[in-house]
Amino acid sequence: MDCRGKQLTFGQRTLIMGILNVTPDSFSDGGRYSDVAAAISHAKEMVEDGADVIDIGGESSRPGASPASKDEELARVLPVVEGLAGEISVPLSIDTCKAEVARRAIEAGAHIVNDITALQGDAEMANVVAGMNTGVILMHMRGSPRTMQHSPVYDDVVSEISSWLLCRIQYAESKGIPPDHIVIDPGIGFGKTVDHNLEILRRLEEFRHLEKPMLIGTSRKSFIGKILNLPVNNRIEGTAATISWAIAHGADMVRVHDVKIMHRVVRMTDVLYR
Repeated sequence: MDCRGKQLTFGQRTLIMGILNVTPDSFSDGGRYSDVAAAISHAKEMVEDGADVIDIGGESSRPGASPASKDEELARVLPVVEGLAGEISVPLSIDTCKAEVARRAIEAGAHIVNDITALQGDAEMANVVAGMNTGVILMHMRGSPRTMQHSPVYDDVVSEISSWLLCRIQYAESKGIPPDHIVIDPGIGFGKTVDHNLEILRRLEEFRHLEKPMLIGTSRKSFIGKILNLPVNNRIEGTAATISWAIAHGADMVRVHDVKIMHRVVRMTDVLYR
């Protein structure tokens, strides 16, 4: 994937996306990096620890979260993108479903759009991605963050997500987004129960027929906490187990909070499976 002068190579090793939430209400680290200087410092630390991409988000997508306005989101992310552009060597990803936020962030130095609605949240998003030659991550979510955990039901969670992602891939390509600029994400925890998340992980290889690099995000998520009966900041071991499993079953990139620790997990798992 070559996006605006930054290149990511999939398949040789597992790539690591470091999470940088600049929100007051994210489920794990809300408010911790809302200060611009703290956010920039943390991003640089994650790169030193082994992150291949920094994913900057200005709107919480935790279950039950209320949406942020465009202006709120821009005020949170733009100073961070501007402060990191040219200062770190890895690509910057903007985690947004608003086309105007994506456009402004790309102009400020972002290279990838991570859209949890897979280009459905804003009719102009596909045009922004195609016109500005960025990468895009298409994630599956049922409902919205506010409603997604209200008793989600599937007949076959993996086949339904796979079919849905195929439709979104076809839509993206029809809008002029190059096929090699697309990454898929089955959306662990987004409109899924604990059993749904486990089923997705167990059958992860079934998404390979879509022939796109696959991102998996399990870091500190509630299904790990429910299984292990642990609060959000004590889920490192559970996260490590899910990441190792995901790599062994087809993940190309993992999205994590604890980059230094998970970089070691990824390196060891790659030695075993790649």
